[in-house]
Amino acid sequence: MEVADLHPWPATPREAEEIQDRLRPMLDLDGPGPREPRTVAGLDVSYAGDGGGAGVRLAAAAVVLDTGSLEVVAERVVTGTAAFPYVPGLFAFRELPALVEALRALPVSPDLLVCDGYGLAHPRRFGLACHVGVLTGLPTIGIAKTGFIGSYDPPGRRRGDGSPLRDGGEVVGRVLRTRDGVRPVFVSVGHRVDLDTACHLALALTPRYRLPETTRRADRLSRDALAAR
Repeated sequence: MEVADLHPWPATPREAEEIQDRLRPMLDLDGPGPREPRTVAGLDVSYAGDGGGAGVRLAAAAVVLDTGSLEVVAERVVTGTAAFPYVPGLFAFRELPALVEALRALPVSPDLLVCDGYGLAHPRRFGLACHVGVLTGLPTIGIAKTGFIGSYDPPGRRRGDGSPLRDGGEVVGRVLRTRDGVRPVFVSVGHRVDLDTACHLALALTPRYRLPETTRRADRLSRDALAAR
């Protein structure tokens, strides 16, 4: 699939922030996005070790599923090293070079991308899901395991219950319960999808577990790739 070359990879945090500021106006947050996509791709990155600097070994996976059956349509994994040190708010730059390579290797272009991370629920309103969405032009959402910014009231205990995630008075996502009585996930839009549609899709992709099948499959593929080296 095609991924645009919209910027060079930054060498410093200031360069990375300038890229986020330049790309943020390119976000499309008005359209509802596909409520019934035929195919959806999960993106995830696993690391060998806990080091926060550049050069840590990683594996980036992109797994395309048939949305109806949740069977794998295509998958690609790329191993390499983190391209950027860990800096809060700039985490995407550690993972994007390898993720872009994995996406470009896919033989199909999915209808939707699901990132294991954040979209608008980000201090600069440009998390990984936003960045990937702009680079690919595809509808993209972020479904994160834990919160990063903002405050919220605990959602109800039943699957499908949710509460707004707010930051500075702005709704930047939704805290969504995907299993009865289980910790919620944090859903935020990335590109070309609204929040209601993002949550509808998050529930469609979690028929049995807390995390979406897209993330589970991509996580497994990336971990297996690291273990094989």
